[in-house]
Amino acid sequence: MLWLDLLLAARNLVAHRKRTLFLGSAIAAVTGLLVLLGGLTQGIQETMLRSATTLMTGHVNVGGFFKVTLGMAAPLITEYEKVLQAISGNVPELDYRVVRGRGFAKGVAEAGGGAMDLILGGLDIVNEPGFAQVVRLREGSLEGLARPKTILLFEEQRERLGVRVGDSLTLSAPTSRGLNNTVDVEVVAVGRNVGLLSSWSAFVSEATLQELYQLRPGSSGVIQLYLKDEDEARPVAERLRGVLAEAGYRVMDADAQPYFMKLIDKVNKEDWTGQKLDVSTWEDEMSFMSWILQALSALSTLLIAILAVIVVVGMTNTMWIAIRERTREIGTLRAIGMQRRRVLVLFLVEAALLGLAGTLAGALLGGLLAALVNLLALRVPEAVQVFLMNDHLWLSVHPGAMLEAVLALTLVTTLAAVYPAVRAARLQPVTAMHHVG
Repeated sequence: MLWLDLLLAARNLVAHRKRTLFLGSAIAAVTGLLVLLGGLTQGIQETMLRSATTLMTGHVNVGGFFKVTLGMAAPLITEYEKVLQAISGNVPELDYRVVRGRGFAKGVAEAGGGAMDLILGGLDIVNEPGFAQVVRLREGSLEGLARPKTILLFEEQRERLGVRVGDSLTLSAPTSRGLNNTVDVEVVAVGRNVGLLSSWSAFVSEATLQELYQLRPGSSGVIQLYLKDEDEARPVAERLRGVLAEAGYRVMDADAQPYFMKLIDKVNKEDWTGQKLDVSTWEDEMSFMSWILQALSALSTLLIAILAVIVVVGMTNTMWIAIRERTREIGTLRAIGMQRRRVLVLFLVEAALLGLAGTLAGALLGGLLAALVNLLALRVPEAVQVFLMNDHLWLSVHPGAMLEAVLALTLVTTLAAVYPAVRAARLQPVTAMHHVG
């Protein structure tokens, strides 16, 4: 019976080609836009995750603060090897981990005369498997960071400082004892901008950061844990807080702020000295940028709602036109014994078939357009890079998202036809057969 309904619905759609093509094209366009909007949102989220977990944070971070006096703190873990031993074996979700220094410094260029504040990351470039996959260089070489007293800047920073590869830069920062210290470093690499994250982040070798802050051997800034599944970050962080507390460490309460905000707003104002550990997730460290995704999601939701209304209005009007044109046909079918329920099902199947065909075409078109955009690697203005977390437009379209768009809009088009179909099923056979179109 269903096969017969599908056959009748398909013949009716073919018999009214112009109307079918017009509404089908509208549904396809809406589906394509929905796929592209979803791809843009997903692309930004994936880019943010990839960039953030390379430049600033792991999926889970075991960091800390050390206070020499009540009002003087540094983002520092002393004897981090013992912390590693405490958490070892308690993270079966672990893929790999890195240890990085954390710091803040004022950079002053000798050649260009520019100056700016920088958030420094101290890294061992040899043991950073993901760094080269995210940071794409404009000039220079990442291998240069293996040498002491070297630094990687980004394009925006290079322009503000007025330097290039090979130039010297003086870093000035207060040590954990409150004394200012300076280190001269060589610019060995300039990376392409990666949005807001590259506005202030710069990278030096771990040895350079230790010399700048005059740290003892065995001290660092943070242990960054990279998991096989980033969705496990929060339960892993909760588990590690308990593990570290049982090992005798003072552990800070969970707080959805990046470490530098905790340092400014919280740690320096608290009444304690010595070492405290802080376990955070990548979402905590990137919470200051969550408004970008929230704003984009709200805008996407609004646009999707508008598009859905357009589809509903278009489908409803089209079904009313179809019913008016086929009133005598409906009367004939009812007169020869077709039940009202079958008339209702016939119109709903027709709407569902039109919706499915339109959404499939639109999803395919949206996927092809997204692939083309990614292939062209279209550069975006610097103002837009802040939001996209990339210097070019990237759309991430997954088959699952395309299927969701197809099913959702097919359901919308089918539901939009319910009321007209119910009215068609209620037509009296005699009245419908004598209808003059």
